[in-house]
Amino acid sequence: MAEKKSGGSKKLLWIMVVLVLLSTIGAAAAIYMVLGQRDGQGVDGENTKPLVRETPVFTRIEPFTVNLNDDRYGSRLLYTGITLRVGNEESKAIIEEHMPQVRSRLLILLSGKQASELTSVEGKEQLAQAIISRLSVPLAENQPPLDLREVLFTEFIVQ
Repeated sequence: MAEKKSGGSKKLLWIMVVLVLLSTIGAAAAIYMVLGQRDGQGVDGENTKPLVRETPVFTRIEPFTVNLNDDRYGSRLLYTGITLRVGNEESKAIIEEHMPQVRSRLLILLSGKQASELTSVEGKEQLAQAIISRLSVPLAENQPPLDLREVLFTEFIVQ
């Protein structure tokens, strides 16, 4: 009977040793994966590219006042300042070289709006999209396409 007890405890000892080895291997694999990600490698061993912060490019359009379409309150005015966020310096240079055309297009676009269209957040967002599409039409022959990213209203007063 003494032999049976000894055989059972040996099996239990071997099971414990195997479990300790498996947990050690699992912990080592987890540490390796965490350290690998910290060194710029992904889980699958591929190098991940660090995020590069891109400097935004802005071009400012001087504020201007425009008469809006008449509505039930009569003649109304819009005073607005606009800044354009563009994707590259080339787009900024093109806009600045053709600023009289840009301002003219904006004045024509804005003068066709009614005050009620511009006072809501949705109206301003729609106006921003309309400005992008209006300025996306080439300003000169053989002009590369403008990379317009966003229209920012820096001043906006409807009176």
